Formats: sequence, structure tokens, C-alpha cells
Amino acid sequence: MELKGVTTNEKNQAVPAGAAPVGPEAFAARADTTVTWLGGAGILLNARGTRVMVDPVLEGFDMPVLFDAPVAPADVPALDAVLITHIDKDHFSRPTCHDLADVYPAYHAPRYVAQVAREEGLPGVGHDIGESFSVGSVTARLTPAWHTWQNDSAKWSWRTWAREDYCGYWLDTPDGSIWLPGDSRLLPEHLEMPEPELILLDFSDNEWHITFDGAVRLANVYPGARLLCIHWGTVDAPDWSTFNGDPRALADHVTNPERVLAPLPGEPVVL
Repeated sequence: MELKGVTTNEKNQAVPAGAAPVGPEAFAARADTTVTWLGGAGILLNARGTRVMVDPVLEGFDMPVLFDAPVAPADVPALDAVLITHIDKDHFSRPTCHDLADVYPAYHAPRYVAQVAREEGLPGVGHDIGESFSVGSVTARLTPAWHTWQNDSAKWSWRTWAREDYCGYWLDTPDGSIWLPGDSRLLPEHLEMPEPELILLDFSDNEWHITFDGAVRLANVYPGARLLCIHWGTVDAPDWSTFNGDPRALADHVTNPERVLAPLPGEPVVL
């Protein structure tokens, strides 16, 4: 299926066709709810004036990237919270979080990640899987994930990584529900959720992610949910399956393919 926001670069990676700068209006009070992909797995949510970033990586990533972030930390006027799913650098960007620290009051994450954040001098608030909390007009609940790839690596063997160190987020807004399953293998629980209005879908074909077939299976369990593609087209790593999904291929395999969304980084989607 053709998606106007997707093209293929010289390294045969699916990439966004451009980027749309995020200006001050993206953070202003509004009468609806918008979701803006920031690149990678990051989003900006503005739910009737409640402003939340999830997994923002706006600077300082330790691998080359394919485009500049649509907004720099210095240009973010205010946030009501930052939510992080897990410790990996493409989700927990210490440079980004430090440079945003003056514009948000709380940093929410699984308990281990929040502990690390506090050690970094950030205002970390830890939560258990299944726990809910509110930020302005948004209610967030941590959903389960399985992404303990570090236990297979000698480099990361200095601790035992637990399932509860990783999460997704279910976000209830005044205009509907959004679900971010997060970086995770497909779990039975993922197929037993209420149908959300929007799924922030990682469709990486990788054993520690959902896999392409797993993403199609999940998408087709919720045939009415729109699918905003994340975790693709951002990192200049053509041989890494974790970063190289193609939204066009996803659209060719899911029911109701018109619901696959691949907006430009910085281009808002109205819930």
C-alpha cells in the first residue's frame, strides 16, 4: 500500500519523506487531543491542554540518525509529565530528559527506571505494572511488556533484568484511549485488551520485539483501532531489524489497511 509519508533511501531503509517542525502551538490549550510522533518511539500527546511526552529522544543518541528531531528540548515551553517505558537509550534519553527537566514536574516510569532517574537528579516517580496514575486530563496505566534482552548479554549481566523493569502505557484521554504496547514480545495479555482508538505500534521484526507477524496479529485483533507506526525510519542502521520496519509492508498485511498511519515526524494526528 502506498503511504505518502514514506519513502526509501539509498540504503533501502523505509524513512519518512520529511519532517514537520513542532512549534509552540503544539503545546497550547486546545479543544481536542493530538498525538505527534517525534521519531523513534517518542510521542507528544496534547490532550485538551495536558501535555505529555513518552520516550522522547530529541538529542544525544549514540547512533547516527536519519533526520533532526522535530523539536529541540530548548524549544519545549512546558510539559505536564514525561513517561518512559524502559532503560534502553532509544527510550530513556538522559540528555533529553536532563534538558527538559526545567519544564516538567514529574518523570513516570517502571520502578527501576525511576530509581535510575532519581540517581541522575531527575524527578522520577516509580510505578508497578498495572498501576494507574493521572496527569491533568490523562489517566495512564502501565501495561505488561517482555523485553529483558539484557539477560542474554554478558555486557549487561551486572544485574538480573526483570519483566517489571519494562512497560507499555494505556492512556485514557477525554477524546478516547491510546495504547502503547512498548518494546515487547507479543504477550497473551496484549490480545485481551479493550479496543483502543489508537495503537502506537512497534512492528519491528525482532525476537525481543513484537515481530512483524506478531504486530499483524495484534493489529487484527483490534480491527477498528488506528495504527500509528513508531520505532521505524529514525536510526541509520540498515542491518538492525529493531529499527527497520516498513509501514507500507504493515499496511499490506492488516485488515482495514487505511487505518495504518505513517505521519511525518512532527505532524499531529487528531484522536
